[in-house]
Amino acid sequence: MKKVFLLLSCCAFMAACNSNSGTTNEGSVASTDADSASSAAMSAANRQSDADTTSQNIGTDRTAGGGANPHENGAKLIAQSDCTGCHKIDQKLVGPAYEAVAEKYENNDKDTDYLAGKIIQGGKGVWGEIPMTPHPNLSQEDAKQMAQYILSLKK
Repeated sequence: MKKVFLLLSCCAFMAACNSNSGTTNEGSVASTDADSASSAAMSAANRQSDADTTSQNIGTDRTAGGGANPHENGAKLIAQSDCTGCHKIDQKLVGPAYEAVAEKYENNDKDTDYLAGKIIQGGKGVWGEIPMTPHPNLSQEDAKQMAQYILSLKK
């Protein structure tokens, strides 16, 4: 029984950690009852799968902002993704600041395509030994808009 509770608690904790900062912590487990822990873990998992903030779902809703400028769309796509867990605009977090990336690269098609490829494929070694998580389910167009936004931050 304790093992089941521990497993369910871990699942609920992992689901809570994966959720975006905009979601609530209603799925956290405060009870020692295995049945309530199970239902809390399942509801947290359901909320996570329903959320449209994972890297797999970024940009799939083309109805909002489809004709907007790519910099605005890029900023929205970044805000909806897991990028903000490792990057900030003006300071290094786990990965480099977006402004530092913009300073390193030129705002041209070649570098935009290069950065879009890095966003999709991930990478390691350009900014240190901590690898960047790949986002293989992100479309090339969405990754390009994200890169264009980052490059637009050049001072």
